[in-house]
Formats: sequence, structure tokens, C-alpha cells
Amino acid sequence: MDLIVAVYDDWGIGKDGTQPITLSADRKFFREATRDAMVIVGRKTLADFPGGKPLPKRVNVLLTRGNPDRTDVIVCHSPEEALKVAQSAPKVMVIGGGSVYRQMLPYCTHAYVTKVHASPESDTFFPNLDGNPRWELERVLQSGEEAGVAYEMCLYRRKGNVLADHGSDI
Repeated sequence: MDLIVAVYDDWGIGKDGTQPITLSADRKFFREATRDAMVIVGRKTLADFPGGKPLPKRVNVLLTRGNPDRTDVIVCHSPEEALKVAQSAPKVMVIGGGSVYRQMLPYCTHAYVTKVHASPESDTFFPNLDGNPRWELERVLQSGEEAGVAYEMCLYRRKGNVLADHGSDI
């Protein structure tokens, strides 16, 4: 299982349930990386999608403590339940938000991180993988600038065994 996230210089990922700065290059990267995948998403992130609808051409798994009346997503109430559902998919991507990332990061082997070199106010943060000895930067996939904002799309790799290490990322 992998994850994909866009972070700011302080590893912030959003404010009030949305991203303060978005880049079209990152959106395109996200679409390509998650196409035909099973995606694990939280309630607030799903609500931020256009019309609050699941992403097309993907199996959407909603990880929530609530009991939403939805038939357009697979509802899971725990990381363990989401992991069980994910076993049936050849490609699984965790796509946020903050709570879902924290719960699922220990089970991920790779993290696709777009570093947006800006520092808007954020109220939700992703764990700093640069400061985590269990993760290493494998390579920079792409870098550029859009609307005066520099960015890097990075691939991080977990060191060691996911199952042996789960729960120790935060």
C-alpha cells in the first residue's frame, strides 16, 4: 500500500478541510498515480471532492468512525477493516486527510510527496518524513515551478518491514 500527499514547507497539508494552495501539475500527478486504484479517503477529504462524490475510475474506501448512508463508497470503520478490504486490490493508495494518513502511514511502503515550497496557514499536518529514521527519500521524480511556486514530487520508501514496524511512524 502506498500514499500520496501534497505538503507545504512546514509539512502542513490543509486548512479548514481543503488545500490552501493547489498546483495543476500536482493534480495531474495525483490523477495519474491513483487512476484505477483503490483509494482510502476520510470523510472531510471526500466532502472536498467536486460535489462530495467519490473519485471516478477508482474504488473509493471511506475510512470513518461515523455511519454515513452511502452506497457509492465502501465504508470502513477502522484501519484494520480498510486493510482487509485493500487485500482484494492490486493497487491501493491512501489519499488523506490528516487522520487517515496518521492511521494508515504505518502500513504504507511508499509515499509520493509533492513538496509545495510555500507556507500557507495550515491546521492539518503530515508527519515529516525527512525527520523520520524509518523513511528515506528514494528520489525526486519531478520538479518545477507553477504560478511562482516551486515544487518537487518526491518518492519516499519505508526502511524495514511494514508489518514488523507498524505503529511506529508517528
